[in-house]
Amino acid sequence: MFNYYLNMVLYYVVWWYLALINLITFVIRWIDKRKAIKWKWRFSEKQLLIFVWLGGFVGSILWMQMFRHKTIKSKFLYWFRWIVFIQLALLVVLMIKW
Repeated sequence: MFNYYLNMVLYYVVWWYLALINLITFVIRWIDKRKAIKWKWRFSEKQLLIFVWLGGFVGSILWMQMFRHKTIKSKFLYWFRWIVFIQLALLVVLMIKW
């Protein structure tokens, strides 16, 4: 019984964390795009990839598709795709084990 409640708490914590980090990633990408338009200081690609690595790949993918921002830079896309692949693989493994 305790194990069930622990699993439910972990489940909700993980989903809330993912929702929050994706929202934060989406907002950071918005700020980066606004600064790009105004030719001001921007987030580095490394900083953007850190938010993707922390779990914000869905927010980042939505942003890239909606506003066509950072869709051509091959170095960024290379690392972005690897991070998304690794996270999706981990998600599949966790769902199978859960």
